[in-house]
Amino acid sequence: MTADQSAVSSMLGTFSSLNSERVVEDKAHDLGPYGLAKPALEVDLTQKSNKTQKLLIGDDTPAGGGAYAMLAGDPRIFTIASYTKTSIDKSANDLRDKRLITLDSDKISRIELVANQQNLEFGRNKQDWQILKPRPLRADGTQVSDLVSKISSARMEMGSANGDDAKKAASAFAAGKPVATVKLTADSGTQQLQVRKNKDDYYAKSSIVEGAYKVTSDVGQALDKKLDDFRNKKLFDFGFDDPNKVEIHDGSKAYFLSRSGDDWWSGDGKKLDSSSVQPLIGDVRSLTAAKFTESGFSSPMLEMTVTSNDGKRVEKIEISKAGNGYVAKREGDSTLYQLDASAITDLEKAAGELKSAAGKK
Repeated sequence: MTADQSAVSSMLGTFSSLNSERVVEDKAHDLGPYGLAKPALEVDLTQKSNKTQKLLIGDDTPAGGGAYAMLAGDPRIFTIASYTKTSIDKSANDLRDKRLITLDSDKISRIELVANQQNLEFGRNKQDWQILKPRPLRADGTQVSDLVSKISSARMEMGSANGDDAKKAASAFAAGKPVATVKLTADSGTQQLQVRKNKDDYYAKSSIVEGAYKVTSDVGQALDKKLDDFRNKKLFDFGFDDPNKVEIHDGSKAYFLSRSGDDWWSGDGKKLDSSSVQPLIGDVRSLTAAKFTESGFSSPMLEMTVTSNDGKRVEKIEISKAGNGYVAKREGDSTLYQLDASAITDLEKAAGELKSAAGKK
């Protein structure tokens, strides 16, 4: 059984700083009244030098807030703080490693998820996640990172760790409805987690530990998702970085913006009022699909090109009218993004309100 390094370190810290509160007897002849004839806790401590000591902890003091203790071979009886006793009074299950996945979440480079009758696969290049299966798609990095975080934090709920509770957990898992199977891969290897739902509870089996265990609903809910939940609905990837250039063609209207430091300039070389530029940049940045669609794109009525990352990233999109809304697509990407009409209305309004630093449009 692997130990929880943090829990063991905490206990060792308690021993290293252990002090008595007071001496009750210098030489006790009867240990019974203190609960030390048959102590509730016996702790054998071995130092690096192989020197050993035995700590005995008995009953709580009548006034509360403390407990009786002594060292084997020392006739004195002491009192120690109750929180010290609590810190030491741990079972094997309290000190075991409760993780169901032990891979370093920062080193995970591949995820294989089978859920909702879908086989999904994600790959990471540095910090950027990409959907690999069922086909290459842009991934919502926040959603995939949240998935990794929830799986990596999966822990055994200790009510299901031993005896009858362990049997109940195994039975509940066996009878449960499959939610998902996920495989995580890092340089150090691959680990797998199976999750099932029984009534309102989730149970899991890990490839690195024997048995089935109850887990929190966060784990089950993080896995119970479909492909579109992990797709990137944002039209642009420049995020919160200010772009270097923005070019917009809206019918007969055209807007050219370029940034130098904190200043923005128009296509004809006029300095722009930054307070009029930021709403437009914000509207471009926030263009997000209400949903994905398979059709509806016709002749583009609006085209945008955004250059960012010091010219290293150039993104182009086209937007066409579709019923009461709009459909957009990115250059080099067959995905169609359905947009609410208000998103385009706001963008066109912000573009029309651009003005020079002198206050003239």
